[in-house]
Amino acid sequence: MQDSQTLIDRRAQLLGPNVSTFYEDPVHLVKGDGVWVWDADGRKYLDCYNNVPHVGHCHPKVVEAICQQAGTLNTHTRYLHAGILDYVEALTDTFADPLNTAIMTCTGSEANDIALRMAQAVTGNTGVIASDHTYHGNTMAVSQLSCTNPPPNRWDNVAYVPAPDSYRPLGGEAGAAHARAFAAEVERAIAELAARGHGLSALIICPYFANEGFPDLPAGWLQSAIDAVRKAGGIIIADEVQPGFGRLGTHFWGHQKAGFLPDVVTLGKPMANGHPVGGVVTCLETMTAFRQNFRYFNTFGGNPVSAAAALATLKVVQDEDLMENAAEVGNYAREGLRQLASHHACIGDIRGSGLFFGAEMVLDPDAKNPATNFTKRIANAMRNKGVLLNFLGIHYNALKIRPPLPFSKSNADHMLERLNEALSETPLEP
Repeated sequence: MQDSQTLIDRRAQLLGPNVSTFYEDPVHLVKGDGVWVWDADGRKYLDCYNNVPHVGHCHPKVVEAICQQAGTLNTHTRYLHAGILDYVEALTDTFADPLNTAIMTCTGSEANDIALRMAQAVTGNTGVIASDHTYHGNTMAVSQLSCTNPPPNRWDNVAYVPAPDSYRPLGGEAGAAHARAFAAEVERAIAELAARGHGLSALIICPYFANEGFPDLPAGWLQSAIDAVRKAGGIIIADEVQPGFGRLGTHFWGHQKAGFLPDVVTLGKPMANGHPVGGVVTCLETMTAFRQNFRYFNTFGGNPVSAAAALATLKVVQDEDLMENAAEVGNYAREGLRQLASHHACIGDIRGSGLFFGAEMVLDPDAKNPATNFTKRIANAMRNKGVLLNFLGIHYNALKIRPPLPFSKSNADHMLERLNEALSETPLEP
């Protein structure tokens, strides 16, 4: 078996330069089962990071569904097959009315690209508002939404608003003042797009603001901003790739937890437990406007194998009560982090919901100055201790803990023990 350096060298030669890997010492994975993965040397790691295997690595029911359908028929949606209809019916049953139609894609990037076109079809405008620390995919259009890795020759039909930060809130105060400050930024962006001649088509957000560092925002916090968008004739796109499918524990979808009903919802990574599936959910009126204004066909989107994988994954979430498990274990794990915070002053803030949580690391809890480099060292230390997690946020100093949904309290204990060791052993230095 080839060693890691040989694989890294081959990647650079065959895939091109700057293909990213996690950790200073990349992990060469060869096997997964549930919440565990193994590397080429046989070492076992607790997976506290990957949301793609949403119901656990290699879940037997999903594997069986894929194999059975792949051994029967796979084709595209210009032929009739019931699988895509059965899935869309089951999927849209988890949404409130009028979100009852869907387009199936292969990725979340494709889904967000379609959502932007839906907004244009409905409003006649092309201006889009996004957070300044977001990520919505890598097509030509949606890559324009990213400030963290901006494309060359950025289009001017995108306006940005500051990412919400409950630990260092806009306006100086959490809660209502923070919400008003964010809404004022949205109103500024609306005026900016009007001045550029684009008008407003949509505000696109992750309702959990996952890449922004999953700030602690109460239900209804976004309402003033949403009202401003709708007053200006725009629609709301909720990117549920990270918070959706029960991960947050309290609600099946992030927008439900945030307390609003979007016009369009986009889906991706965890949708079929690793099989490449994405989707867009909206109302029939918006879907009709899109279909009438854009000719769209996706060869692999919604094919019988993908539909079978997605339906099996959805059923596992529901039948195995994984949303309820996310709530219970997430609460338990966050309480464990609070106990660690009493011994480690570097933990400045603990937040999250269900099995998407973490801790913001600081050099000084009073000054709240971000411990960015320290956080990176902790993630690497955890990798060396056999626990996979990572970091994100506005200052890249929030530990990101987002395991598969079968994660248990004993798994949480294992993670917390290793984290206590890493925090104790790693010098708190800038």
